[in-house]
Amino acid sequence: MRRPTRTTPPAPRRLPLLGLLALLAALLLPTAGAHPAAAADNGTWGVFPTPPAGAAMTDRAYFFHQGAAGTTVSDSVTVVNSSDRERTFRLFATDAVNTPVGGAFALLPVDRAPQDVGAWVALAPQAATTVTVPARGRLDVPFTVRVPQDAAPGDHVGGIVALGTEVEGVQQDGRVQVGVKRQVGARLYFRVPGPLAPGLSVEDVRVRRSAPLLPWVGEARATVSYTLVNRGNVVVEPRVAVRAEGLFGRTLLDRPAREQRLVLLPGQRIELAEPWPDAPQSDRVTVRVSAGAAAYPDLAAESVVRFTAVPWPALALLLLLAAGAVTARALHRRRGASAPDSDTGTDADPAPDLAPTP
Repeated sequence: MRRPTRTTPPAPRRLPLLGLLALLAALLLPTAGAHPAAAADNGTWGVFPTPPAGAAMTDRAYFFHQGAAGTTVSDSVTVVNSSDRERTFRLFATDAVNTPVGGAFALLPVDRAPQDVGAWVALAPQAATTVTVPARGRLDVPFTVRVPQDAAPGDHVGGIVALGTEVEGVQQDGRVQVGVKRQVGARLYFRVPGPLAPGLSVEDVRVRRSAPLLPWVGEARATVSYTLVNRGNVVVEPRVAVRAEGLFGRTLLDRPAREQRLVLLPGQRIELAEPWPDAPQSDRVTVRVSAGAAAYPDLAAESVVRFTAVPWPALALLLLLAAGAVTARALHRRRGASAPDSDTGTDADPAPDLAPTP
């Protein structure tokens, strides 16, 4: 659950390293994998739900709570420093999103104010600015989640992040030097009781093809891309099936429903792609993308796109050759019509004028 944190100073000019310290902010914090999440640790420090006394640190891999509108829930987050020197962090709570392409779990950067569950979290006063964790030590920070009176039923997802205050490197981004910080976040799932309405749609199914110059000499390839949208109020782990049929119902592609290894958050839309290594080169094709979720057997969505696979390069070459032949024949006829007529007769001397015989 880590990603280098990169931001750029506002002025497009070269800045010294010290000038970057006050200008750096966190970018999205992606977290791969499906729910439940693994514990958040980058090998140097980690962020975990505080375990009960005597329990292992990883007994809870993420925060999960529920509470009705208007209630308050308390918990504690633990920051573990595995390095051999003390480290200082900025702790903050924020909202979760899916990355638009690929759908990875991500947490909003520190410079973007949360609007959902991240705004409900209040960390203890000791974390108001920064916290320092001793070498090979840990720090427990209590927090509360105050659910607003108008909180909508369903799942609200965010996280608690520990952002290292130390600039660990400098990267060049065009004409600007960019300081790099690291951050780690633990997921927070919060459910507000009420009507749960799972919703999922498949949209914008597209097929991109590439084919060899001469048909059937090489392999044609294609990519089926599509958009999944969570239109409900609960988290879903989508299962997607892709099927393609040619003329007369022939099966060209059959990918059974399988987990996408991602958590699709309420209100989020993501773009996914499916490679098709042996795509048809000449056919009328119907591609069908179906989606559902194992946790909600009645949840089903589908979208269809149709296209005609034509070996365009070969067809263009044939048309070019045919056009060339027609042009050559027309030129030949034109030249024949414009040539002068030739006289094929033989010239002869006129007969002599013979005098009559007396």
